[in-house]
Amino acid sequence: MGKVLVRNPLIWADVPDVDVVRYKNAFYMISTSMHSMPGCPIMKSTDLAHWKLDHYVFETFDDGAGHTLEDGKGVYGNGSWAASLKVLGDTFYAVFNCNDTRHFYVYKCEDIDSGKWEQIAKIDDFFHDPALFFEADGTPYVIYGGGDIQIVELEKDLSKVKEGGIHQFLLSTPRENIGLRCEGGHAYKIGEYYYLIYIEWPTDGHGRRREICYRSKDLLGPYERKIILDDDMGYANQGVAQGCIFEDGFDHWYAMLFQDHFAVGRIPYLLPLTWKDDWPMPGVDGKVPKEFVVELPWIREGEDIAGAEAEYALVISDEFDYTDNKLSLQWQWNHNPDNGLWSVTARPGYLRLITGRLVEKGVQQARNTLTQRTEGPECEACTKLDFANLKIGDSAGLVAMQGQFGCVGVRKTQEGSILCVTFNDGQYGEQVVWSKALDEQVTQLFLKIRYDFRLGQDKAYFFYSLDGENYEQADAILQMRYTLDHFMGYRTGMYCYATKETGGYADFDFFRYTGVQYWM
Repeated sequence: MGKVLVRNPLIWADVPDVDVVRYKNAFYMISTSMHSMPGCPIMKSTDLAHWKLDHYVFETFDDGAGHTLEDGKGVYGNGSWAASLKVLGDTFYAVFNCNDTRHFYVYKCEDIDSGKWEQIAKIDDFFHDPALFFEADGTPYVIYGGGDIQIVELEKDLSKVKEGGIHQFLLSTPRENIGLRCEGGHAYKIGEYYYLIYIEWPTDGHGRRREICYRSKDLLGPYERKIILDDDMGYANQGVAQGCIFEDGFDHWYAMLFQDHFAVGRIPYLLPLTWKDDWPMPGVDGKVPKEFVVELPWIREGEDIAGAEAEYALVISDEFDYTDNKLSLQWQWNHNPDNGLWSVTARPGYLRLITGRLVEKGVQQARNTLTQRTEGPECEACTKLDFANLKIGDSAGLVAMQGQFGCVGVRKTQEGSILCVTFNDGQYGEQVVWSKALDEQVTQLFLKIRYDFRLGQDKAYFFYSLDGENYEQADAILQMRYTLDHFMGYRTGMYCYATKETGGYADFDFFRYTGVQYWM
């Protein structure tokens, strides 16, 4: 029986709406990805302490004008929401809603280690925060809703809602002294009981998100209710809540929940779980532990399960030295990419972003912005930008991406190239807050963004350099804010877009990332 130390937060980055299942001697976790592509990341762990980004459920799942940024607005804060992950026999299922198309999507994977998922249904219905649930005989249900909870029965192959099947109201959650009624549901049958796990946000008491459980010996109720966790781990009254419960096959139970950490996003925590009077109780004496020990029989004592640290990195540096036109898993595009307008082979060792259409307002409308997460409490990212082939009206650089974004980059004008920092102008466009004219012979620059996600800070700082050694800080500091228009933590992106003429391009020599992590 091997032991592994788990420290919380488990991952100090935006991995929200988590759902976990165990399959054989491994655990698999899915998360919301919204407008980032590829989407629905699947992370894998064999020891619960170290999680590796394994693959994605889909490359893209819809090609509407919003998903390709051709409607002038995009699908920020929409896209795939709150995926539910289940395994039945050897087959995995993932389901989620798309908030902009208002459809319900069903995927299956018959060999999870292959990472090959198939979309088996696109149902013309919307099941808010769906919890996929299989009865013992394999009958599939989706339990969904916020506040007023409903249940719907699907066909055995999950291809559609079952005609004449169960589709009814299930329960109503309290309204008194509640700002946000129950949502983010997960459903289980454990022993004699059906369990439904939710979060709610009360206005009395601590006034923070907390974890709620409903249980019944009959799937259709009636259900009784209990508060099973109300703790913020001492962090700004932000409750650790919303997620799933699962077991390791040896009668050890856990909860995977998340906590709002402002600008860096919603970050996951692993908690031990005990049973009290047939209620699942996450934490230790009602508290989220800073650390605890996991014991698993397939871990040999003293074995380093994590192995090479880089293999488990959620955010990575990249020299773009690929032999084929395929990026590392840590990269995601902002919306669906145009795969004909980017390359890591056209100029070996560089990422090339080519403009293919005109952008009216700014970086939020730019196609092919390539992004990675940021991490707390502090981190920085830098790149070397070759902008010799930009055309008049083009912009390229690094962006701290959220609704309240900040860019550091180059704009090509009739008068020459300008280094500038731009912030969101409040109208979906960009406002220049700092600028510096560049000498005509300068065609390359080093750019850097430094993030400070410590409590009470949430600031981004912007730097530039001509030689990669001596950086100067631009006189512009972004006050980062987690806003619901994007509904995700800040990401660092490399962008290139045109406002007057297409066909220009920018080359990025590398992306180098440094993170500083310590535990609360």
